[in-house]
Amino acid sequence: MTKTFTLPADDAWRPWHPFELGRHLQDVQEPWCIVGGWALDLWHGRQTRDHDDIEFSILRGDVNIFRDALSPLQFCTAGSGMVEHLPPHQQPQPQIFQIWCLDAVERCWRADMMLEPGDAELWVYRRDERIRRPRRDVVATTTDGLHYLKPEVVLLFKAKHMRAKDEADFASALPRMETSERIWLKQCLDLVHPGHPWAGALSC
Repeated sequence: MTKTFTLPADDAWRPWHPFELGRHLQDVQEPWCIVGGWALDLWHGRQTRDHDDIEFSILRGDVNIFRDALSPLQFCTAGSGMVEHLPPHQQPQPQIFQIWCLDAVERCWRADMMLEPGDAELWVYRRDERIRRPRRDVVATTTDGLHYLKPEVVLLFKAKHMRAKDEADFASALPRMETSERIWLKQCLDLVHPGHPWAGALSC
């Protein structure tokens, strides 16, 4: 009989710190990296703001590997405003790009697992697959061995919504970005978000 349980509220987040996530995934050989706001803070070398969650990306085909690594957590798909339990060994539907990792004992969410296209060598922007780069060029590693998405790529994702935290992250990152990073981000914004407000600042 399949075990059923009631999901906690969508905002019941008690996210792991990046180093805790790294500890759980230390033996996984498949590509993964921390993304979102925490990726920027790993790049800064310090925490610049509070984080409601922690996001990390994996290749879609590696879902079961990461589910095994994060056992005994439960897993739920998140998309179109719906969070639904993903039974063991069931693959997420193609339109699903997020899997929330649930600590069923503590009744809280621990991490947000993002599914991406591409492969071990090639990173592909899932919102527009014309944008692609060698994975080694978009992922960096801290001195402690944590893999994280580089700032220009994180900001490309954040440019879509421009929430208050996204604006703050852009303002904090901009002075430290290298010219090549600014140029790449502006080119991508011109392609997928023509006339984006950040483009002007990137040209300065």
